[in-house]
Amino acid sequence: MRRYFGRKLIIYVLTFFVAVTIDWLIPRFMPGNPVDILISRAGLRGSAVSSMYTYYMQAFGLDLPIWQQYFNFWVAIFHGDLGVSIYLFPTPVVNVILGAVPYDIALLIPSILLSWFVGNHFGAFAARSKKLDNTLLPLGYILTATPYMWLGILLAWAFCIVWRVFPLAGGYAFNLRPAFTPVFIWSLVEHWFLPFASLFIVQFGGWAIGMRNLIIYELESDYSHYLGALGMPKRLIRQYAFQNAMLPQLTGLALQLGVIVTGALATEVVFAYPGIGYLILQAIHNQDYFLLQGCFLFVVIGVLLANFIIDIAYVIIDPRTRAGMQGGVS
Repeated sequence: MRRYFGRKLIIYVLTFFVAVTIDWLIPRFMPGNPVDILISRAGLRGSAVSSMYTYYMQAFGLDLPIWQQYFNFWVAIFHGDLGVSIYLFPTPVVNVILGAVPYDIALLIPSILLSWFVGNHFGAFAARSKKLDNTLLPLGYILTATPYMWLGILLAWAFCIVWRVFPLAGGYAFNLRPAFTPVFIWSLVEHWFLPFASLFIVQFGGWAIGMRNLIIYELESDYSHYLGALGMPKRLIRQYAFQNAMLPQLTGLALQLGVIVTGALATEVVFAYPGIGYLILQAIHNQDYFLLQGCFLFVVIGVLLANFIIDIAYVIIDPRTRAGMQGGVS
């Protein structure tokens, strides 16, 4: 088992190195120069433009050779320094991201976990009920194929413009300041509900269809027929089928949780919800190298951690994985 996790650790380290290198390269393939955008936003004229251009290039380290920028990038990462945001200058990138992460956690963890739990149980039940299956199958495919942005726009139009039940944009009311008060908390909930609903509805359809197909496959497999021939109760056979079908669903759940820090870009854009997905869009528009690098770094770390956790979970949950590891070691 030690050898197994040792190999896994080497793979994760190499993957982290390659992914972070690509993360550093992507912004530099973008046309233009972020300093030009910063200066144009400041409205400078004449000789001040040249002076400030030189100052900002040196301040951000963009005047250095490309290899030195890359080396400095790795040194800064291991010191916990992701640079200063150009879009929100002079705020450090770490502070910008930490300000957006709570919104993504509050939005994505409930939507992912609830849709996964409800969708899996609903799909498993539908696989045993012909009437429900005839309803679930077309509805699930419609929900799965529904784009987040389109559904978000539809919900915003219906509940924000037509019926005026919920607010349209932002993480909370613009006339409030963050505080632990009932008014502010209620404002957070009002702005949170529609983005949550759009994510939950689409993800629910995908989990339900996936579990429904997996349960049918397991019930038609050889071991299910063999257990039935031995006289085992159908309830126990369905329980075994559900446990086996949960393994790929757990993998999907881990990957979904791993990209929490990326935010839900389409949904956050529709509702102007202040998560990391919205930050990524703003960083691209403003060619903010450092904010884009910081957001993608969080994505890389989140996905790798999710894969590592699911590796451990498979060893704990699936006896076949433990048997395979012991066989490989011997």
